[in-house]
Amino acid sequence: MPYKINKNMHIAIAGNIGSGKTTLTAALSKHFKWNALYEDVDKNPYLNDFYEDMQRWSFNLQVYFLNSRFKQVIDINKSGKTVIQDRTIYEDANIFAPNLHAMGLMTTRDFNNYINLFNLMSSFVQAPNLMIYLKASVPTLVSQIQKRGRDYENSISIEYLTRLNERYEAWIKEYKNGQLLIIDVNNINFVDKQSDLSFIIDKIDAKLHGLF
Repeated sequence: MPYKINKNMHIAIAGNIGSGKTTLTAALSKHFKWNALYEDVDKNPYLNDFYEDMQRWSFNLQVYFLNSRFKQVIDINKSGKTVIQDRTIYEDANIFAPNLHAMGLMTTRDFNNYINLFNLMSSFVQAPNLMIYLKASVPTLVSQIQKRGRDYENSISIEYLTRLNERYEAWIKEYKNGQLLIIDVNNINFVDKQSDLSFIIDKIDAKLHGLF
């Protein structure tokens, strides 16, 4: 039986490109009867351009994501419901923007502007009650990206994914903003195996019981 939440909560799923965030968000939303908020991919006006020319569009893309996820958190807090979110505002500022800056794909001027904007926005929001991190190796990420076959992701390099993974691991190691659950998705298949999904659900139930 789904665990009953007595008050509105913010559950979030974090993880690299291709780790399974969106799929797991949908599965958990269905199981727990939570409202789901997904990353704005299909309507994102910068994503295709970004993968064609990262240096030109990096700042635009990151500001778009920052604004989108800030709005999502505001909506979550206003909803009075338990919501599960596909990717968080913290990943943009701790993973993607610093990586673009380090790779020379975002100028220091733009990066500093972005971080200042993030710091201001983050001061108005609370961290998720539970952060679920999907830990995946680069080969697992590549396999999942190839399976879903998005045209704009064809140009993603192994180096780019590797750099992101390194930053994810460093960030999650220091994460102390709230409850954290790490799920290693390298050796489980929660899409096709109900037992693997049940394993994740049991882990979440245990964490949620600990929040009260």
